[in-house]
Formats: sequence, C-alpha cells, structure tokens
Amino acid sequence: MSRRSPEPSVLTQPGGSVGLLDVFRRRYLLSLIVRKEIQIRYRGSVLGWLWSYVKPLVQFVVFFLAIGVFLGMNGRVEFFPIYLLAGNTIITFFNEAFSNGTRSLIDNAALIKKIYLPREMFPVSSMLIAAVNTLPQIVVVLIIAMIFGWAPTLLHIGALLLALVIIALLATGLGLLFGAINVTFRDAQSFVEIIVMCAVWASPVMYQWEMVANQVPHWLFVLYRLNPLTVAVELFHYGVWYPLDPQGGQVLPGLLAYSGVAVVVSLTFLLVGQLVFRRLEGRFAQDL
Repeated sequence: MSRRSPEPSVLTQPGGSVGLLDVFRRRYLLSLIVRKEIQIRYRGSVLGWLWSYVKPLVQFVVFFLAIGVFLGMNGRVEFFPIYLLAGNTIITFFNEAFSNGTRSLIDNAALIKKIYLPREMFPVSSMLIAAVNTLPQIVVVLIIAMIFGWAPTLLHIGALLLALVIIALLATGLGLLFGAINVTFRDAQSFVEIIVMCAVWASPVMYQWEMVANQVPHWLFVLYRLNPLTVAVELFHYGVWYPLDPQGGQVLPGLLAYSGVAVVVSLTFLLVGQLVFRRLEGRFAQDL
C-alpha cells in the first residue's frame, strides 16, 4: 500500500499585503490596537468614560447660554442648541478620525520598523477609535432630543446611520491619503489642520443651509451640496433635529440624491487613498 506524498507547501512573499482587505482579515489585531488606544486615553482618570458624557452636556449648556441666549439664536432657530450639537457631533467624528489617521503612521513608527503588519491598520484604527469616542456624544444628543420630544421613524434612524457611514469612509480615505504623504512630507499634517479648522464652517453646523442658498449663485450652492460633510451634517440634522418639528425647518433640497453622491465621493477618496498608500508604502520604513 503506497503512502501519499505530502502536498507541497505554498510559499508566499514575506510582507505581502492586499491592502484594506488584509486589515479586516486581522480583525483581532485591529481590535487590540483600538482597545489599547482607548485604554491609554482614560488611563489615570478618576471618572474615566464619564468624561465622554460630561463634555457634550457641558457643550449643550454653553451653546444654549452663549450662542442661544446671549447671541439670540434660540429665538431665530427653534431648538438651536440641539441643532448645533448634532452638527458638531458629526464634524467632531470627522476631525478626530482624519487628524489622527494622518498622524497614525508617524505615531506608530517604532512598531512599523520592528514588525510587519498591514500599515493600513493604523488609519483604520484611528477611524474606529474616533467612532468609539463619538458614541457617548451621540447618546447625549439623542437623550437631550428625547427630552424635547424626539420621536424618530426608521427613516430618521437610517439617516443617522448613513451620515456615520459617509464620515467613516471619507475620514478613512483621507487618513490613508494624507497619512502616507505625511510620512515623507510632514507639511501634510499642517495642511490637514487647516482642513479640519475649515470643516466646521464648510458645512451647516453654526448656521443653516438657507443662509448659503440666499447668498451665493446656484452653481456654487450645488458645489456646497456636493461636499460630503454638508450632506452628513444635514443627514444628522434630519435624524435628530427635524423630528422635533422645528418652526421653519427645511430639508436640504435633493438630500437623498446628494446622499448617494456623498457615498460615491467618499468611496472614491477611499480608493484613491488606498492606491496612494500602496504606492508610497515601500518608503515608510526608510522615511520614518
């Protein structure tokens, strides 16, 4: 009786990666990185996670008094503190994920030079960490909205989830793009700081979209609506603020169509970010 010869082993090139797909094949490692960063953030803190709930509550009080009462916005926009806090929540998610994603490779230089792991894991983990940190703020916003009579439908909940998906895709793509460039050209980080600073004004967070529509030409208003941040903020307003039935509140024209465009634009940035990342990845160890 003849013995079967063992199957020849398949050799793979060391350090081979298939990009983002490889990150999610190593989900356990990704979860370890996320948990480690979150634990570091609250290490030595007495209140720990409670700070994530205290800060948005303090923000709400500040918005209500400083902007709502003293600047008179409560009289112009009904439920203005909720409007402002909802928009600020989605922008905070974007800013944290994008900024930390850009710095993620530099911050983990020692680990990148010592062992192999998919380098895309660092911008992706930055986005997930930002999502975890934003979750308490979302909870606070929804609880405050419930106090004022928030009664959402499935469409409103879907709008909230879609807004978060758009920001997650966009921030990850930009984090990959600028994170890779930042390894060689550290000026990229300063450029990102400017983008983050302008993000809150490039979308209807501190103001309503009607103010833009009334002040700019139609073609410029179209470009304004093509901004994924504008769409994500308005989707969040639609999910949190509009169910309160504010007087004079209007849905952004073409919100559904522009939501589809925002998803496509965000996926495009994700693809471009991945391609640039793979192109520059060979220089990371040398430039770090």
